[in-house]
Amino acid sequence: MAKHTLDELQQWQALPLGIKIRMTEERIRDWVREYGEDGVYVSFSGGKDSTVLLDIVRKLYPNVKAVFVDTGLEYPEIREFVRGFDNVDWLKPKMNFKQVIEKYGYPFIGKKQAGYIGLARKNIEQGKYTLRVRSMGITVEEAKDMGLKLPSEEMLARYERTTNGSIYNIPKYRELLNADFRIHSYCCDEMKKKPIFAYQKRTGRKPFIGTMAYESRNRRNAWLQNGCNAFNAKKPSSQPISFWTEQDILHYIKKYNIPYASVYGDIVIDEKVDGDSVLEGQMNMIDYLGCHEPEDKLKTTGCDRTGCMFCGFGCHLEKSPNRFERMKETHPKQYDYIMRPKEQGGLNYKEVIDWINEHGNMNIKY
Repeated sequence: MAKHTLDELQQWQALPLGIKIRMTEERIRDWVREYGEDGVYVSFSGGKDSTVLLDIVRKLYPNVKAVFVDTGLEYPEIREFVRGFDNVDWLKPKMNFKQVIEKYGYPFIGKKQAGYIGLARKNIEQGKYTLRVRSMGITVEEAKDMGLKLPSEEMLARYERTTNGSIYNIPKYRELLNADFRIHSYCCDEMKKKPIFAYQKRTGRKPFIGTMAYESRNRRNAWLQNGCNAFNAKKPSSQPISFWTEQDILHYIKKYNIPYASVYGDIVIDEKVDGDSVLEGQMNMIDYLGCHEPEDKLKTTGCDRTGCMFCGFGCHLEKSPNRFERMKETHPKQYDYIMRPKEQGGLNYKEVIDWINEHGNMNIKY
């Protein structure tokens, strides 16, 4: 039985920031009471969400450790920002990004869709007709022609029931099975999850994580099921700002004047008329004085999100200028590295994006 409902989530998300802070503090105290101050840590990416979380946690428990996974994919401003904090354990993955994409594939389309594409291709190469292969729109007749080993009639019937209407019934991506490159979602597993899980096993510490329910269906469902403190999960974790919104994060930073990574630029009022910013690239007097009201809608003048620089998940949905176009202007060295052909020491993104645009009927700009 779920712990919360969607109505509860919406009610909590509409609460004033001050009340949210107090609710978050109580959940943090509950977590520390359960595991002890030396038995927890803050998962600290250097992004604005985890920066706010770390600030709240350390106001209550100044000695709580933070953990940063140095994948090599972070914005240089993020890494520099994290270096300014004390009591941070730096972790490194065993594989670098180039090794990951060579072994598994590139992170494009969406994370779950990429996982299905990658595993479907692997199944086909192993001569198997599986749910993932069926999800790509490959019929039983086509599978026979391809020489794939078919499962039982009962299993085939289940495939039909499972994939009809499913978000993973994605035949529009089947051309990606034939590309000269691979697509997969393992980069996050190899470069972030494995180092973190190894750390948790080695230290026994349980994490505070700065994710929020509004960010994805999976995060929303996790909150509905477990609430903020997932004490009974297979891997217990606390997400004490789950019911916050993006605006809460920006208002907290401004209200308490906490430092944040420079890659975000300034935090200003988002003033729009007919969809166009009135003060594009400028700071008005309210921004200058910092006297924002709770109802003001804020935005960052730089990056709005600061995950892995080279991640392609969701880029086909972005309007121009997208992440790659912005990177070309703001971080030309990194842009050149990912776009350069492999034989010249790069990651071959240009060729990959061109292929996806041509065969996947997309328009990813770079």
